[in-house]
Amino acid sequence: MSISLQKGQKVSLTKENAGLSKVIVGLGWDEVQQKRGFFAPKPQPIDCDASAFLLKNGKLTDPKDVVFFNNLRHESGTVQHMGDNLTGAGEGDDEQIMVDLAKIPSEYDRIVLVVTIYQAVQRKQHFGLIQNAFIRLVDASKNTEMCKYSLTDDYSGMTAMIFGEVYRHNGEWKFNAIGQGTNDPGLPELVERYR
Repeated sequence: MSISLQKGQKVSLTKENAGLSKVIVGLGWDEVQQKRGFFAPKPQPIDCDASAFLLKNGKLTDPKDVVFFNNLRHESGTVQHMGDNLTGAGEGDDEQIMVDLAKIPSEYDRIVLVVTIYQAVQRKQHFGLIQNAFIRLVDASKNTEMCKYSLTDDYSGMTAMIFGEVYRHNGEWKFNAIGQGTNDPGLPELVERYR
């Protein structure tokens, strides 16, 4: 049974799911239909990009610990981005990140899951133009959703989003629903928050 989470709520992933190993982190969003004048050009599609930061003691210490559309697989093989969706069109998850919790090297204590808008500043795009955004965690072996967090705040003007984090605490893996918007213009600036 899936748990519906609120902002800031934490839930144990491994306590209730003995033997849990691989989880699919699904992220999704829809573009708000914008009104435009008769002669106004059609707006460019919003290209949201999901990424995962693998942290050691709460810090990002190496660029190779960022899994994103240009680095789809962490060198440990435990975190893998399943591919870039350029438009967010369609039902269900727009992007997925596979995480093998059982095999993550012990020096990593936290995986932060973020979404940025490609060329947000240049294209004058922000998360106020996004609706129905969510992050969900699925037990990959059973293909069952464990928890889902739907973002409901108004994120107008925000160009990046910290959706949530999977973290190790007292030998178990937990998930924290964060839902924090930022004004970082892109992934390099968002990375700096964790260095």
